[in-house]
Amino acid sequence: MSSEQPPMLHTLLRRRAVGESVEQIRPDLIIPTGKRKGQNPGPASIYRALAEHEKRQACPEAVAQAHAEFAALQDD
Repeated sequence: MSSEQPPMLHTLLRRRAVGESVEQIRPDLIIPTGKRKGQNPGPASIYRALAEHEKRQACPEAVAQAHAEFAALQDD
């Protein structure tokens, strides 16, 4: 697990690892910033975060390369 994980994702992954369902976890997750600050994320957002995490875990080299390319674009 990365130390760069957002706290909400960390909580989600930790609780999923012990067998809790997304529906059980969702009421305890709170959006920290933005327009929906203080509300619970929708189920689709939770599943999307899980899918993105799985992609990052499966292809860490591709993610690192994409971040490097994005940083290079920002420097220009």
